[in-house]
Amino acid sequence: MGHFNHFKVSIYCTAQTLSRLSPERLSQEWEYLEKYVGVDKVYLETYRGETWVDREHMKLFLDFFQARGVEISGGVTTVTPNLSDEDAKRQRLLGTFCYSNPAMRDRIRRVMEYTASLFDEIILDDFFFTSCRCEDCIREKGDRTWVDFRAAKMEEVSRNLILGPARQVNPKVKVIIKYPNWRESYHETGYYPEKQRDLFDYIYTGTETRNTARTDQHLPRYLSYSIMRYMENAAPGRNKGGWFDTYECWPMDCYLEQGYLTAFSRPREITLFQWGDLFENKLVTPLGIQLAKIDRILEKVGEPAGVSVYLPFAACGENHLEDHLGMQGAALEPSPDFDPEAEKLLLTKTSAQDPDIMDKLEKYLLSGGTAVVTTGFVEDVDPDEWEKFSTVRLSGRTLAANRYQVTDTVSGFYDGSREVLFPELQFGNNASWSYLNAGSGDYHSSLLLLDTYGKGKLYTLAVPDLFSEFEALPVPAMDVIRRALAVQGIYISAKRTSLFLYEDGRFVLYCYAGKESLPETVTVHLDREAACIRSLDGRRQIPLTLRREGRRAAEWVGEITLMPGEFAGFEIVRQ
Repeated sequence: MGHFNHFKVSIYCTAQTLSRLSPERLSQEWEYLEKYVGVDKVYLETYRGETWVDREHMKLFLDFFQARGVEISGGVTTVTPNLSDEDAKRQRLLGTFCYSNPAMRDRIRRVMEYTASLFDEIILDDFFFTSCRCEDCIREKGDRTWVDFRAAKMEEVSRNLILGPARQVNPKVKVIIKYPNWRESYHETGYYPEKQRDLFDYIYTGTETRNTARTDQHLPRYLSYSIMRYMENAAPGRNKGGWFDTYECWPMDCYLEQGYLTAFSRPREITLFQWGDLFENKLVTPLGIQLAKIDRILEKVGEPAGVSVYLPFAACGENHLEDHLGMQGAALEPSPDFDPEAEKLLLTKTSAQDPDIMDKLEKYLLSGGTAVVTTGFVEDVDPDEWEKFSTVRLSGRTLAANRYQVTDTVSGFYDGSREVLFPELQFGNNASWSYLNAGSGDYHSSLLLLDTYGKGKLYTLAVPDLFSEFEALPVPAMDVIRRALAVQGIYISAKRTSLFLYEDGRFVLYCYAGKESLPETVTVHLDREAACIRSLDGRRQIPLTLRREGRRAAEWVGEITLMPGEFAGFEIVRQ
């Protein structure tokens, strides 16, 4: 395949970067990137904003990379300056096209024709959306919602201005639509993957998370993994890869983690954005070594697995809740489809946007499934339909918690490090059973309850006002939630550590790095007897001990210490 056995490494080259590269500079930067990363493929951009790369200058790069056996594709970024004084009225965010503007429509058509004349594969960078509310768009929208108008508009643009012109010039051309990292907002801007996955030849996925607490998108770092799995499930076999950049990645582990988590998702390609930002960048120098280590892990694991998280297309609510649970060790498999065969389901406020969700949930539970639903889900579904499943009700009040009780063990009382706010749950004692209580002073209520329905089990989870506050729960309290979300008979106890689970039972652990990072001792819990846990490289063997505690089923546990920023793969050695 190239430098790695299980994925290609690609580098995207913007039109601005290409326009300033001389042959001498190109050779110098190539040597650096080939040494520290390994370049299997490049995307050469023909157009971005005011910059076109002309055919003669592009030939320099085509000849250079062809001579070195590097795969070559084209790229386009759909941003443009104003094309006339009249365009100033459009107030476009980020320079994206107004697709109601004839001159702009003509420009993107010409860009695609030109690019298709040079390349047999073209990727659209993730500016292929519209947020324009100019007078022309308002008039064309009519009485439709903005979501409906933009979905129809971008489908028309995809057919008539992107794919049609490109294929007319080059019938062999394959066009890739790259989706950004803000999945919850696709439908607001005309991204329409449920339709576009069939229009375009392939999709691609943005996995940038950067420094999550200090950037304007506020994306949990686990998203670098979860969005890849979501988009793979959206277009099975046609999600070509994950793509991340160097921006706002401080400390440097924030950059490397984007690469790790993207790779753990088993991508076909990993694309680094962009060539001009990578040369002599200290973020890049360790990347090739780390990807080689992950490549060796992927040699020994199957396809990713986890709790099926149902996130329907064009829906939002409790956005990225699942990613915060992933940051705390839940193994997750997000999907736009409801999986009636899933071992376990996680349903959030986003899931509740499916008008048929309660019928689907009932059939799933009657067949013996286990579902965990959040307070946002309960809040949004029909109360009369919910009543047949559970006595849980939302009081509308807030529960301030600084202590916790784990109810299935006698010694299960723990103090929190700070006060955390939850929605208060009311329920029928002994009609619904609480596994985790929390409160302060003389008052407490439940955070996690169990109801049974038919052959199935239904857990209701109270979600903190700030999803990141799952981290503030004492480890034994958070373990109750992790047990409810366990699949394949495995869960972990730790803070800020992710579990990446694969279909063959092998798994990867990653300990996040940050300003308060310390070595983390991770306890691995198994529900079946095993001889030991062994690292995939054979260097570590972790003994297991039998643990019986309170009313819980027996567990076999072992401890693994990880350094901040460290990942490792493991297998369970059965008797």
